[in-house]
Amino acid sequence: MNFLCFAIMQAIMKRIQIIRIFGTVMVVALAITISGCKKDRQTIATITVVNSDGEPVPGASVQLYAVPSETPPPPNAIRFDTTQVTNGTGKVSFDFSEFYKKGQAGFAVLDIKAEKGIQSGEGIIKIEEEKTTEETITIE
Repeated sequence: MNFLCFAIMQAIMKRIQIIRIFGTVMVVALAITISGCKKDRQTIATITVVNSDGEPVPGASVQLYAVPSETPPPPNAIRFDTTQVTNGTGKVSFDFSEFYKKGQAGFAVLDIKAEKGIQSGEGIIKIEEEKTTEETITIE
C-alpha cells in the first residue's frame, strides 16, 4: 500500500512540475508578445510665429504646403496644403499622423507661410515621422 501511495505521489509531483514549466513558458511568451507591440506615436508639426522682437504673434495665419518638384505636377500627386491660426502663445500644431505609413522612409519637407495683417514670413520644415517637429517663423 505504501508503495502505491508513493507512486501516486511521484506521478502527481511530476504533473505539477510539468504544469509549472508550461505556465512559466506561457508567461514568458506573453511578455515577449506584449513588449513587441509598438504603439504608434503622432507625427506633429508645431510652428511658432514671432515678430522681429521675438515676441509671440497670436492670431497669425500659418499655411503648410508642398510644391511638387516635377513640372507639370503628376495628376495624382499627394500635396499638403493646410492653414491654421496661431493660439495666444503664437503656436499652431498640425497633426499629420493619418498620412504617415509604417515603414515609410522619411515623411515630408513642407513650405511655411505665416501672415498677420501686412506682416509675413516664410520658411520650411522637415517633418519627422512619429515625432513632434518644431519650427519658428519670424514675421516682419
